Amino acid sequence: MKYVKVSLGILLLIGAFVCFLFIPIKDVLLFTETRSENGEMYYVKMDQERNFEIRYVHSIHLTDVIEFYEATDDRLIRMLSMSYENLSIGLPGEAGEGETLELKDGVYTLTYKDRVIDAFRLHIGRVDADLALRYKGVEIDLKKHLEKGKSYEFKVDKLSFYQLMKGEELSGERS
Repeated sequence: MKYVKVSLGILLLIGAFVCFLFIPIKDVLLFTETRSENGEMYYVKMDQERNFEIRYVHSIHLTDVIEFYEATDDRLIRMLSMSYENLSIGLPGEAGEGETLELKDGVYTLTYKDRVIDAFRLHIGRVDADLALRYKGVEIDLKKHLEKGKSYEFKVDKLSFYQLMKGEELSGERS
Protein backbone atom coordinates (compact mmCIF):
# COMPACT_ATOMS: atom_id res chain seq x y z
CA MET A 1 0.00 0.00 0.00
CA LYS A 2 2.84 2.37 0.88
CA TYR A 3 4.50 1.58 -2.47
CA VAL A 4 1.29 2.54 -4.33
CA LYS A 5 1.05 5.88 -2.48
CA VAL A 6 4.70 6.73 -3.18
CA SER A 7 4.35 5.73 -6.85
CA LEU A 8 1.17 7.76 -7.18
CA GLY A 9 2.87 10.77 -5.54
CA ILE A 10 5.84 10.54 -7.90
CA LEU A 11 3.51 10.17 -10.87
CA LEU A 12 1.56 13.27 -9.79
CA LEU A 13 4.79 15.26 -9.39
CA ILE A 14 5.97 14.23 -12.86
CA GLY A 15 2.55 15.14 -14.30
CA ALA A 16 2.61 18.54 -12.60
CA PHE A 17 6.12 19.20 -13.92
CA VAL A 18 5.14 18.24 -17.48
CA CYS A 19 2.07 20.49 -17.25
CA PHE A 20 4.24 23.33 -15.97
CA LEU A 21 6.59 22.93 -18.94
CA PHE A 22 4.02 22.68 -21.73
CA ILE A 23 0.86 24.57 -20.71
CA PRO A 24 0.84 28.11 -22.15
CA ILE A 25 1.36 30.62 -19.32
CA LYS A 26 2.63 33.95 -20.67
CA ASP A 27 1.26 36.40 -23.27
CA VAL A 28 3.96 37.64 -25.64
CA LEU A 29 4.52 39.70 -28.76
CA LEU A 30 6.02 36.98 -30.96
CA PHE A 31 8.26 37.06 -34.03
CA THR A 32 8.70 33.66 -35.72
CA GLU A 33 11.02 33.17 -38.68
CA THR A 34 8.86 32.00 -41.59
CA ARG A 35 11.09 30.59 -44.30
CA SER A 36 12.72 27.71 -42.47
CA GLU A 37 11.49 24.46 -40.95
CA ASN A 38 12.55 25.28 -37.41
CA GLY A 39 12.04 29.04 -37.44
CA GLU A 40 13.68 30.93 -34.63
CA MET A 41 11.30 32.55 -32.12
CA TYR A 42 11.84 35.98 -30.60
CA TYR A 43 9.43 37.48 -28.10
CA VAL A 44 8.62 40.34 -25.76
CA LYS A 45 6.76 39.38 -22.59
CA MET A 46 3.50 41.25 -22.05
CA ASP A 47 1.65 42.19 -18.89
CA GLN A 48 -1.55 44.22 -18.43
CA GLU A 49 -0.36 46.90 -20.90
CA ARG A 50 -1.84 45.87 -24.24
CA ASN A 51 -0.74 48.74 -26.52
CA PHE A 52 2.44 48.68 -28.60
CA GLU A 53 3.92 50.47 -31.61
CA ILE A 54 6.07 49.66 -34.59
CA ARG A 55 8.25 52.50 -35.83
CA TYR A 56 10.13 52.44 -39.10
CA VAL A 57 11.75 54.83 -41.55
CA HIS A 58 9.87 55.01 -44.85
CA SER A 59 12.19 53.84 -47.63
CA ILE A 60 11.32 56.68 -50.03
CA HIS A 61 10.53 59.64 -47.77
CA LEU A 62 13.16 58.72 -45.16
CA THR A 63 10.83 59.91 -42.38
CA ASP A 64 9.38 58.03 -39.42
CA VAL A 65 6.14 56.10 -39.75
CA ILE A 66 4.59 54.93 -36.48
CA GLU A 67 1.90 52.26 -36.41
CA PHE A 68 -0.16 51.94 -33.21
CA TYR A 69 -1.67 48.61 -32.17
CA GLU A 70 -3.52 46.95 -29.31
CA ALA A 71 -3.42 43.27 -28.34
CA THR A 72 -6.97 42.04 -27.73
CA ASP A 73 -7.94 39.70 -24.89
CA ASP A 74 -8.25 36.84 -27.38
CA ARG A 75 -4.71 37.51 -28.70
CA LEU A 76 -5.58 39.28 -31.93
CA ILE A 77 -4.04 42.54 -33.15
CA ARG A 78 -6.26 45.62 -33.33
CA MET A 79 -4.85 48.25 -35.67
CA LEU A 80 -5.48 51.64 -34.02
CA SER A 81 -3.74 54.27 -36.14
CA MET A 82 -0.75 55.23 -38.23
CA SER A 83 1.22 58.52 -38.13
CA TYR A 84 3.49 59.88 -40.84
CA GLU A 85 4.77 63.17 -42.23
CA ASN A 86 4.57 62.78 -46.02
CA LEU A 87 1.82 61.75 -48.41
CA SER A 88 2.37 59.90 -51.67
CA ILE A 89 4.02 56.63 -52.56
CA GLY A 90 3.28 53.93 -50.01
CA LEU A 91 1.34 56.08 -47.53
CA PRO A 92 -2.42 56.70 -47.60
CA GLY A 93 -3.52 60.16 -48.75
CA GLU A 94 -7.17 59.66 -47.86
CA ALA A 95 -9.24 57.79 -45.31
CA GLY A 96 -11.19 54.68 -46.22
CA GLU A 97 -14.69 53.85 -45.06
CA GLY A 98 -14.95 54.25 -41.29
CA GLU A 99 -11.46 55.77 -41.04
CA THR A 100 -10.30 59.32 -40.38
CA LEU A 101 -7.23 61.14 -41.67
CA GLU A 102 -6.13 64.27 -39.82
CA LEU A 103 -3.22 66.66 -40.24
CA LYS A 104 -1.92 68.22 -37.03
CA ASP A 105 1.46 69.96 -36.56
CA GLY A 106 2.73 68.54 -39.85
CA VAL A 107 1.88 64.93 -38.98
CA TYR A 108 -0.85 62.92 -40.70
CA THR A 109 -2.71 60.45 -38.50
CA LEU A 110 -4.86 57.77 -40.07
CA THR A 111 -7.21 56.26 -37.48
CA TYR A 112 -8.87 52.91 -38.16
CA LYS A 113 -12.42 52.12 -37.10
CA ASP A 114 -12.20 48.48 -36.08
CA ARG A 115 -9.55 46.67 -38.06
CA VAL A 116 -8.49 43.43 -36.35
CA ILE A 117 -6.01 40.88 -37.73
CA ASP A 118 -4.54 37.68 -36.35
CA ALA A 119 -0.95 38.26 -37.56
CA PHE A 120 1.21 39.94 -40.17
CA ARG A 121 4.53 39.31 -41.86
CA LEU A 122 7.46 41.60 -41.38
CA HIS A 123 10.46 41.52 -43.72
CA ILE A 124 13.73 42.71 -42.21
CA GLY A 125 15.33 44.64 -45.06
CA ARG A 126 19.02 44.80 -45.73
CA VAL A 127 18.95 48.62 -45.87
CA ASP A 128 20.16 50.29 -42.68
CA ALA A 129 16.87 52.10 -41.95
CA ASP A 130 15.35 52.08 -38.47
CA LEU A 131 12.80 49.41 -37.51
CA ALA A 132 11.72 49.21 -33.89
CA LEU A 133 9.05 47.79 -31.60
CA ARG A 134 7.97 50.02 -28.69
CA TYR A 135 6.32 48.49 -25.65
CA LYS A 136 5.91 50.11 -22.23
CA GLY A 137 8.33 52.95 -22.99
CA VAL A 138 11.06 50.59 -24.20
CA GLU A 139 12.20 50.66 -27.81
CA ILE A 140 13.62 47.44 -29.24
CA ASP A 141 15.77 47.76 -32.36
CA LEU A 142 14.48 44.87 -34.46
CA LYS A 143 17.35 45.09 -36.95
CA LYS A 144 19.74 44.45 -34.07
CA HIS A 145 17.95 41.26 -32.99
CA LEU A 146 16.32 39.83 -36.13
CA GLU A 147 18.33 38.70 -39.13
CA LYS A 148 18.36 41.03 -42.14
CA GLY A 149 16.91 39.52 -45.30
CA LYS A 150 14.54 37.19 -43.41
CA SER A 151 10.79 37.34 -42.91
CA TYR A 152 8.99 36.91 -39.61
CA GLU A 153 5.39 36.32 -38.68
CA PHE A 154 4.34 38.74 -35.95
CA LYS A 155 1.45 37.90 -33.64
CA VAL A 156 0.26 37.99 -30.06
CA ASP A 157 0.47 34.53 -28.53
CA LYS A 158 0.66 32.66 -25.24
CA LEU A 159 3.80 30.57 -24.72
CA SER A 160 4.63 27.73 -22.36
CA PHE A 161 7.67 27.75 -20.09
CA TYR A 162 9.39 25.37 -22.53
CA GLN A 163 8.71 27.70 -25.49
CA LEU A 164 9.98 30.68 -23.48
CA MET A 165 13.22 28.80 -22.82
CA LYS A 166 13.51 27.75 -26.47
CA GLY A 167 12.98 31.27 -27.89
CA GLU A 168 14.94 34.45 -27.35
CA GLU A 169 13.57 37.33 -25.29
CA LEU A 170 14.07 40.71 -26.95
CA SER A 171 15.17 43.70 -24.88
CA GLY A 172 15.75 47.33 -25.67
CA GLU A 173 16.28 50.78 -24.25
CA ARG A 174 13.89 53.29 -22.69
CA SER A 175 12.65 55.70 -25.33
